[in-house]
Amino acid sequence: MERRAFRINGFIVLIGLLVLGAALAAVVVAAGWTDSVVALLGTVGPWGLAALVLLSGFTVVNPNEAKVVQFLGRYVGTVKETGFQWVLPFTTKQHVTLRVRNFETAKLKVNDADGNPVEIAAVVVYKVTDTAKAAFSVDDYEEYVAIQSEAAVRHLATSHPYDAHEEGRTSLRDGAEVAGELTTELRERTELAGVEVLEARITHLAYAPEIAQAMLVRQQAAQVVAARTHIVAGAVGMVRLALDRLAEEGVVDLDEERKAQMVSNLLVVLCGDRATQPVVNAGSLYS
Repeated sequence: MERRAFRINGFIVLIGLLVLGAALAAVVVAAGWTDSVVALLGTVGPWGLAALVLLSGFTVVNPNEAKVVQFLGRYVGTVKETGFQWVLPFTTKQHVTLRVRNFETAKLKVNDADGNPVEIAAVVVYKVTDTAKAAFSVDDYEEYVAIQSEAAVRHLATSHPYDAHEEGRTSLRDGAEVAGELTTELRERTELAGVEVLEARITHLAYAPEIAQAMLVRQQAAQVVAARTHIVAGAVGMVRLALDRLAEEGVVDLDEERKAQMVSNLLVVLCGDRATQPVVNAGSLYS
């Protein structure tokens, strides 16, 4: 688990080193060159060595970045405070970005829940929330997220059909529901790497080329049937309304045979996909 590393403002330590350097320089000047070299090194050497050790602890942390600090292979903490910082000397500092990142998966060819081959791709937005897990739980958290994203997209595609032909069944074309399911699954998969998935959405969805034309014909036929069903339902309502109004206002008294003929004519006019040619009956209604 991530924890905060010991750190001091780098400028404070730098000022201290400058003061130490000035003091050592004053000692050298005061001693002069009359003292032996051994005595001079015995006085100045330890302080100079300490200054060199302290210099190894300086590091710079940029905005929305962190430094994972290790001392001889042991994790000692993470520095997230931006600016010029000083941490324990002789430590290694691994850079980890905290920026929001996104990438798009490759177009994957998989079979949907109905066995139809489809092409699918998704965009994933994520960021690192636990630098210790991102640095030590996996070899490369970016590659880990990419592989897990492809696995999640494949699983999603095999769990739902491209089109839901049954009411109440979720399809891959239901954007909000599918995106929520994909985001939830990816969060569970990437939690181990200290990564939080903010959003995951499908960016490409299509039938595979070998069945695309057949599925297009099927979709067109389904749309035509749906449109015809709607037209017929409206036409029946209009015919019923016309007959009721004629009966209520007493415009004409029609027997059952003439009602059936009138219904047939009205349905032809209302449901036909071509313009009708009117015919004027100049004789009797029954001729």
